[in-house]
Amino acid sequence: MEFETLVQTRKSVRGFKKQPVSRATVEEIIEVAKRAPSSMNTQPWHVHVLTGEPLDEVRRRNMEEMSAGARPKRDIVSHGEYQGVHRNRQVDIAKKLFGAMGIARDDKPMRQDWVLRGFRQFDAPVSLVLTYDRILDPGAVCHFDLGALCYGIVLAAWDRGLGSVINGQGIMRSDIVREVANIPEDQVIMTCVAMGYPDDGFAANAVRSEREANSSFVRYVGFAD
Repeated sequence: MEFETLVQTRKSVRGFKKQPVSRATVEEIIEVAKRAPSSMNTQPWHVHVLTGEPLDEVRRRNMEEMSAGARPKRDIVSHGEYQGVHRNRQVDIAKKLFGAMGIARDDKPMRQDWVLRGFRQFDAPVSLVLTYDRILDPGAVCHFDLGALCYGIVLAAWDRGLGSVINGQGIMRSDIVREVANIPEDQVIMTCVAMGYPDDGFAANAVRSEREANSSFVRYVGFAD
């Protein structure tokens, strides 16, 4: 696929076929994505790829803990409630997703079911857990580097007919992920990418988030025109 087409057509996928994803395909994706730039070529990342019973255990325990009212226990502290324009964008995509799925604003059971889907990593057949070396904390720079790697992963996956969603809900209990995947304590769990072949019959997969006009966030300085 041409690069611009790849970027313009990629979207987050939250409904997947049960079709497994081969180790060889994931290896190809990572081989491409690892060409992402990193500060001073430090390449601070690690990728832990889960499928089958280990992934099922992570999602089951994550969902059980969170649905029982347990507090999140993430290695990375997430931002609190969004405000202003950021909140508006968050609400906009939520409305689109709920609208596609036929979830009414006052339908608490269905809204809760949607949240649980996120805790289950949307039942994707593969999860890529991204970590970095704890010695690099405070990790603002390597967070940037992992973002580049992560974007490479989702683009390379899309190019191979695979959908994905970057899914912070899937690691709400990083302690469980660490235990099941045997992730060393000297690595910080950053996020995960749920991945699989898109289920075209899953209504939310038709949703595509909007992007702001360049004029709202780009400034040109020193240009004659």
